Amino acid sequence: MLAVASGPRYGLEIIRHLDDERDLSLPEGTIYPLLSRLTRDGLVEGEWRATEPHPRKYYTLTPRGRRRLKEMCGEWRVFAGKMNGLIAEAGE
Repeated sequence: MLAVASGPRYGLEIIRHLDDERDLSLPEGTIYPLLSRLTRDGLVEGEWRATEPHPRKYYTLTPRGRRRLKEMCGEWRVFAGKMNGLIAEAGE
């Protein structure tokens, strides 16, 4: 969901963004089923747009998706804080 938090993106654009800018390589076989599930769950919505050279489906967060993303980021910060504590405890 973070990949579309800043604005609409189509599937291949999401894959390139994650790979080029975040060094997270995920295959199409992972991204598209995930986008379908997020759409089904009402967290993102897809909109077909007539673009060159062919139409593309752009994904955006729904209001429900924004709320869930905020919750997930909070949960991640708590988890990361605990992990950082363990790392510090180990002297690393």
